[in-house]
Amino acid sequence: MTVKAFGTYATDKPLEPLEITRRVPGEHDVQIEIAYCGVCHSDLHTARGEWAGTLFPAVLGHEIVGRVSAVGGRVTGFKPGDLVGVGCIVDSCGSCSACKADLEQYCEPGMTGTYNSPCPDAPGHTLGGYSQRIVVKDHYVLKIRHPESQLPGVAPLLCAGITTYSPLRHWGAGPGKKVGVVGIGGLGHMGIKLAHAMGAHTVAFTTSESKRQAARDLGADEVVVSRNAEELDAHLASFDLILNTVAASHDLNAYLRLLKLDGAMVLVGVPEHPHPSPDVSALIQKRRSLAGSLIGGIAETQEMLDFCADRNIVADVELIPIQQIDHAYDRMQKGDVRYRFVIDNATLAR
Repeated sequence: MTVKAFGTYATDKPLEPLEITRRVPGEHDVQIEIAYCGVCHSDLHTARGEWAGTLFPAVLGHEIVGRVSAVGGRVTGFKPGDLVGVGCIVDSCGSCSACKADLEQYCEPGMTGTYNSPCPDAPGHTLGGYSQRIVVKDHYVLKIRHPESQLPGVAPLLCAGITTYSPLRHWGAGPGKKVGVVGIGGLGHMGIKLAHAMGAHTVAFTTSESKRQAARDLGADEVVVSRNAEELDAHLASFDLILNTVAASHDLNAYLRLLKLDGAMVLVGVPEHPHPSPDVSALIQKRRSLAGSLIGGIAETQEMLDFCADRNIVADVELIPIQQIDHAYDRMQKGDVRYRFVIDNATLAR
């Protein structure tokens, strides 16, 4: 079946209206009419060739929410009319040790991403949520319990939410723990909200004095302007965990020295150019760890959605028509969004 979408045929071209084909739902498939799709920095990196390997035509988007319109004959967990979401994963091998541990994001043969991954469907790779409809295997579809009025703010939870929730859970953020969040953007603002909701003493790091109050409004107990050496020094060797969400190359040493014994800094942002190599002595002296984390598995993503529904947590978003997507990308590169763009997919019908 043919549906309207927005995408690009070249990294140096703007996104434009396209018509794409979606498969007829198979026995284990769920067909979803997409209501909203969040705009992730990964979309920009892929569309503009900042990451190698973009497949064309490229249809981006992996923060998808909408309603089920049809299900396959062997689907039992979903029915037409259900509010659902689709995140960054639409398939995995299901049999490797990672998949068996509900860590599909680390699938050993490689997970199938919601866009830009090889697949049997035309045109030979996956096409994402900048479209009217998507068909996804039922295992990779998430249930949404938030009210329908909150759907625009729910969409970014499918990437920004789980990307920050997973490391916070894995490294034990909670009461009695001191957690830092570096960067107050699409990822960082969710990190602050979630760390605060988990009961951790939450400290936000920003390079901008003007964001101090905004960080407090998101739930930060303290805010540190990272360009101020005195403010940084006041927190030496005191953090259990620092979640670094910055997707630009920067010096990691300033934050590593803030970790206490056995503390960890977890990177979740992928920069266009590598970070400068950190000082190994900063790791050795207090048995500190420098780690990374990739989104989350399907079970943990559902856990995150339920956690957020129970606590009325959504992303702070700016709703845009699809026709403004390139302008939104330009603004994202300037940091001019608080804190996530979300596409109103109804505008694809224009």
